[in-house]
Amino acid sequence: MTDTKDLLTNPDILRELIMDHYQYPHHHTLIEDDSYLKKHMASDSCIDDITVQAKIEEGILKDIRFDGVACTISTASTSMMTDLLRGKTIAEAKEIIKQYDLMLDGKEYDADVLEEAVAMQNVYKQANRIRCALIGWNAIKGLIEESEK
Repeated sequence: MTDTKDLLTNPDILRELIMDHYQYPHHHTLIEDDSYLKKHMASDSCIDDITVQAKIEEGILKDIRFDGVACTISTASTSMMTDLLRGKTIAEAKEIIKQYDLMLDGKEYDADVLEEAVAMQNVYKQANRIRCALIGWNAIKGLIEESEK
């Protein structure tokens, strides 16, 4: 794991992380299991068309997976999200998601909480890419809400 401070100041590392998660996305397979919640997301303005699955038990995100066709930013950000949120409590996940949203809004955020997801820190400068960076994260928000009902 790269130090978060190094990530924030080195654009080469940021690009490398994004490309690595795009070319070799983590948890990029859906499974047939009725205990998983599932949410399909598609973009009107991009090729992004993904499904996110989550197994949430006793308030813990036990597993998160995704599959589909998506651009570099969507695939990389969703891959990072699966790594970051797996094993977290709902409360921890909500805080991480809140920090990610703040980052994408160009506001002050806690980089340490986001770990490798800080690679998306400059996306807010490209308004047309913000939706791409949020698609998987919005899916998991919906699955968390569904699990709390």
